[in-house]
Amino acid sequence: MFLGKFMMHTFSPLRSLALMPFLFLGDFVALAQNPPPLPRGAVIFQTEFIEPNALRSWNGTAEISAGRTDQFAVLLQATPTAKDMVISRRLAVERVRGSVVRGTVTVKARDVSPKPNPWNGIKCMLVIEGPGGKQYPQASLETGSFDWRTAGFSTRIPADATNATLVLGLEQVSGTVWFDDVKLTVVRTAPPASPKPVVGPIYRGHNLPRLRGVMISPGIDAESLRVLGEDWKANLIRWQLIRTGNQAQDTTEASYDEWLAGELKKLDAALPLCEKYGIRVVVDLHSPPGGKPTAGGYAGSDGGLFTERKCQERFVAVWQKIAARYKSAKAIWGYDLVNEPVEDDVGEGCSDWQELAELAAKAVRAIDPERTIIVEPTHWGSPEGLNDLVPIPVSNVVYSVHMYIPSAFTHQGVFQKGPPRTYPGEIDGKKWDKAALEQALLPAIEFQKRYNVHIYIGEFSAIRWAPGNSAACYLSDVVDICEAHGWDWSYHAFREWNGWSVEHGPDPQDTKPASTPTDRQKLLLDWFGKNHKP
Repeated sequence: MFLGKFMMHTFSPLRSLALMPFLFLGDFVALAQNPPPLPRGAVIFQTEFIEPNALRSWNGTAEISAGRTDQFAVLLQATPTAKDMVISRRLAVERVRGSVVRGTVTVKARDVSPKPNPWNGIKCMLVIEGPGGKQYPQASLETGSFDWRTAGFSTRIPADATNATLVLGLEQVSGTVWFDDVKLTVVRTAPPASPKPVVGPIYRGHNLPRLRGVMISPGIDAESLRVLGEDWKANLIRWQLIRTGNQAQDTTEASYDEWLAGELKKLDAALPLCEKYGIRVVVDLHSPPGGKPTAGGYAGSDGGLFTERKCQERFVAVWQKIAARYKSAKAIWGYDLVNEPVEDDVGEGCSDWQELAELAAKAVRAIDPERTIIVEPTHWGSPEGLNDLVPIPVSNVVYSVHMYIPSAFTHQGVFQKGPPRTYPGEIDGKKWDKAALEQALLPAIEFQKRYNVHIYIGEFSAIRWAPGNSAACYLSDVVDICEAHGWDWSYHAFREWNGWSVEHGPDPQDTKPASTPTDRQKLLLDWFGKNHKP
């Protein structure tokens, strides 16, 4: 990331849904207690609204109108005084628990008002319920007016899901919307109940007690690398291949290739210095082919990467190019295949992240049999994303997550103003302390134990203007957890944006480094002082 991290919102339930009696339980025959899962490609639900009484099994009020290619589509209209207008239909989940499901819809809109929040607006959404709470995966749709277009989303149905409800309509906006060609399909079946752990000692990719370091800007200079390696004694950097500014807006192949060539030249120049100063390097593909600009101002790991087969083929080709170029590079510890994958939708004929990561890893392994490959999960690389991932069948793989939980604390004042939040303390109604942080990282702890694999915390941070000494307290607790579980880690970030800089003080208006080391800098220096050099 460059200026900050765009974290996923937790979607709030529709108020109107809370009032609806869900009477329809799906057009499914009664199933056994442990029914076999539906196979890949199976259609869970489909409608073009052409059947007689097409809306009979839906809750809510709508009407049938002209569709995209015929006279049948569902129309919903909301007014400024009645902005929640949805229909919903309950679906059976018994045979899709643990599976990845794709929902698609053809939609048209007229004069839909702006969203008050990013998660409001035109809804094609599943409400998935289970012991862990509710999830609200949905298609990303604009407001305003537009002609018929196809939208979609992909999501994993939790293994313990109890209910799933399909929702179409308008939430907290006014206007008119039409829906047609609604379809839910299984795109990946549930993994085995107990995938086998990796056999043998845990692969770490190095023989040092720990790799401890920082993320850096790709514009870092030679003196800053010297400071990191000699003065600070860091032994790891995470090098971002990241497209920012106007570059992030240009999605043509020629522009991407030109940008990548320039970034690899920068890395070429830095590797001898990293070797000289005893620094190992993670090559992080922050901006893969097809990624669209994020709120942080950089091209991310979403968009065409999961909806266009051509982008996926280019993604694999990029890693073949990088692997061939750096096969003999001693300073490189590993290849982080993609930064914070966002698998909101998987297009027809495209691979989901589990498959795509395997394809890219095998392509690298065919060129370089030894290099560490680093795989992050979906959901922006969050710890909970590991619940949707199983180890890929490739040797020498390390799994990585990023730690910005709770984001209301770590990112306060980054994207919007809000009340100051102190750590440890109550944040948005929940007590946050070291125990709560460890609980948030529990998916990583369990993933490591279950599969006998190594974990690398590729990013963690807290904004420097958090109240009092909160940022230092938070960082100290995260590092303590990493050390307790034997994880390698890299702080975000060194001499990139001053908001994350440990060399800057707590005043957001003061953009000059502090005259004396901050408590955050002292913390990192203390841990880096324990490092061994390769």
